Amino acid sequence: QVQLVDSGGGLAQTGGSLRLSCLVTEGTASNYVMGWFRQPPGKEREFVAGINYNGTLTNYADSAQGRFTISKDNALNSMFLQMTDLRPEDTAIYYCAAGFYLNFHGLSHYPNQQKYYYWGQGTQVTVSS
Repeated sequence: QVQLVDSGGGLAQTGGSLRLSCLVTEGTASNYVMGWFRQPPGKEREFVAGINYNGTLTNYADSAQGRFTISKDNALNSMFLQMTDLRPEDTAIYYCAAGFYLNFHGLSHYPNQQKYYYWGQGTQVTVSS
């Protein structure tokens, strides 16, 4: 059974940085499109960034573009999210997710949560002002 273990959350100040990690266990990361989603307090879960099976294509939400960088290391069975210039509105529980790559037909599919079958347990990111 594939499991995703996400980690790296914590407390940061405005303008600071954090790096999130997502480890794929009992599976092979190269089989999956992977993404980061987040759920701010009292709000719906939303797309942050996605990356294709071999790490060559990425897609970002407008809120993440230019500040966050998603990457993937299939040799480590891992995905990462480097977050810089953090803002209080980035405060949320961050989830990594994976979906079989054949279910995605272009970058426009990456924000679609229904295409992701496996989800991590979530890691809290809190940005203080």
